[in-house]
Amino acid sequence: MRKELKDMTLYELWELFPITLVPHKSDWELWAEDEIAHLYTLLSDFCPRISHIGSTAIKGIVAKPIVDILVEIRQDSNWNELLKILDSAGYICMATSENRMSFNKGYTPEGYAERVYHVHIHPYGDHDEILFRDYLISHPEAAKEYERLKLSLLPKYRNNRDGYTEAKTEFVKKIMARLQD
Repeated sequence: MRKELKDMTLYELWELFPITLVPHKSDWELWAEDEIAHLYTLLSDFCPRISHIGSTAIKGIVAKPIVDILVEIRQDSNWNELLKILDSAGYICMATSENRMSFNKGYTPEGYAERVYHVHIHPYGDHDEILFRDYLISHPEAAKEYERLKLSLLPKYRNNRDGYTEAKTEFVKKIMARLQD
């Protein structure tokens, strides 16, 4: 009998959910639109601003087949209520802090579902992910450089999501510094 996700160690989760990179799929835009519409319905009282972010939002580069979505809400919102709403709708809370939360959807004890989402909750204006996405969309050479980096990291970090994310940080900071100039 397979363990429940909540009972698994981080190592077991990383083994069950390895990082994979696949060519861009046009379905991701539709999946994002569907999930964004669903989130607008669930969170309408929070007046959210919701955006498709991450590599699945950038045509022409490989990505993890996980659609990332950023939900921006007022800082003074009832974050505990938002947590309850998303939890009851089947989203798994992965992390919380004073002004951010992240949720996953599409993770099962058997592995990934057909559609997998990471939903990031931030206060309005905390949206560097949108700036990064837009920069890569408007600078295809930088997007390809990012793709090469991700592909080079995959062998070492296939089963270490935190290490994979950390190893991309310098590149992201470099792009964000360009936006400050």
